[in-house]
Amino acid sequence: MPAPTAVHPTQAASRLEDYTIIDVRTPGEYASGHLPGAHNVPLDQLSTALPTLQNAAARGELLVVCASGARSSQASATLAEHGVSATTLTGGTQAWTQHGGEVHRPEGARTTWGMERQVRLTAGALVLTGLLLGLLVHPAFQLLSAGIAAGLVFSAVTDTCGMAAVLAKLPHNRTPQCDLRDTLSNLDR
Repeated sequence: MPAPTAVHPTQAASRLEDYTIIDVRTPGEYASGHLPGAHNVPLDQLSTALPTLQNAAARGELLVVCASGARSSQASATLAEHGVSATTLTGGTQAWTQHGGEVHRPEGARTTWGMERQVRLTAGALVLTGLLLGLLVHPAFQLLSAGIAAGLVFSAVTDTCGMAAVLAKLPHNRTPQCDLRDTLSNLDR
């Protein structure tokens, strides 16, 4: 099983044309700005794309990208479990842009918040709602806040995020410009 590797944005920039770039963020995040030439294969659809990604990896090196590097590391590990060698971009698109990397946006695409920011907003809003309802309606509503806190701890310990998986399904994270069938067709070329 090939071990996932990581590459710094400046190293990746110097050989960007050597990679087949796979962006595992949601379509909404991808549309808000992605590396030049990146193909959008959302993390939750990686298993569907596996045969195509295996073929693409046989033709050249895969560079897996997300917002911060966490999801791309997870995707690279999953690919490695299936015998597919992939490199992850250290720090994701955030580090890429901080180091002067160019990002492309589909024409007319609207900007969507990054998944980490969406999770922070949702978790904070639910905790606040649980506390307010616990004070104003019934103390049992504080269990909502406790449940969110437990979920955040579990998320940190396991390096997974169930809330992100749910938020990724929302319409604003699923844009029509990013169609997996089209992406996989382009990758097969």
